[in-house]
Amino acid sequence: MTCSLEQADWDPEAYSRFRDLRLRPAVDLLAAVRSVGVGDMVDLGCGNGAMGRRLKGRFADKHLLGVDSSSAMLEKAHETHSYDALRNVDISQYEIQGAGLIYSNAALHWLQDHETLLPRLRGMLGAGGTLAVQMPHQNNAPSHRMWRTLVEELFPGRVDFDVGPKVAMPAQYYDLLSPLGALAIWETEYYHVLDEDMSAHPVRRFTESTYARPILAALDSEEQIALIARYEQIMDKAYPRSADGSVLFPFKRLFFTLTV
Repeated sequence: MTCSLEQADWDPEAYSRFRDLRLRPAVDLLAAVRSVGVGDMVDLGCGNGAMGRRLKGRFADKHLLGVDSSSAMLEKAHETHSYDALRNVDISQYEIQGAGLIYSNAALHWLQDHETLLPRLRGMLGAGGTLAVQMPHQNNAPSHRMWRTLVEELFPGRVDFDVGPKVAMPAQYYDLLSPLGALAIWETEYYHVLDEDMSAHPVRRFTESTYARPILAALDSEEQIALIARYEQIMDKAYPRSADGSVLFPFKRLFFTLTV
């Protein structure tokens, strides 16, 4: 049986293990927003609501909508009391008209056909509105690439990577989006210090709740153990531990804002 990378639900507790490290690029994206229209704000792919309070705090007069396909994550978002409304829908199918801000942090890379998706999102903005997006651009790094390489080596055909997370090159997004409004696009490579973990390589802990989540979900427990053992051997070489057991983990992310 082939498993799609979109099938398994999210684990809010596992995702929150590195909350502060995951939050920094989200805050950096919000800081880059320079224009917001008169319409509602949408936190598209809001997850556990980590940015709800910051969005509402910066634009207190705006109605804030949280949209996500994970009911488990939305339960956590509800607990923040930051959103005026929450919607449990497939974010690729979400529709709104005249939005003042569509803010999407670490979500759109899970969706397909950006050539259609992003112009459609731009079309949902009202005058002066902004589409603000951040996506991990890490798939070619060992931390992500080796999950795919190893599962194909050990258990070929079990995971359908055609619908997995993908991010194009910055020049491709520039060509697609620059005719649609005022575009700013950039990449940032964060150097995360992952604390010692006596039970696992820290990079495995960081990736298993995101990129590797659906890969592991496609395997039974013995297969997971075999895959993880091989993955950790490679991580020990690709991201060696320091004397105190911590790991310096470079992680690249792609950002853009598009204002109409």
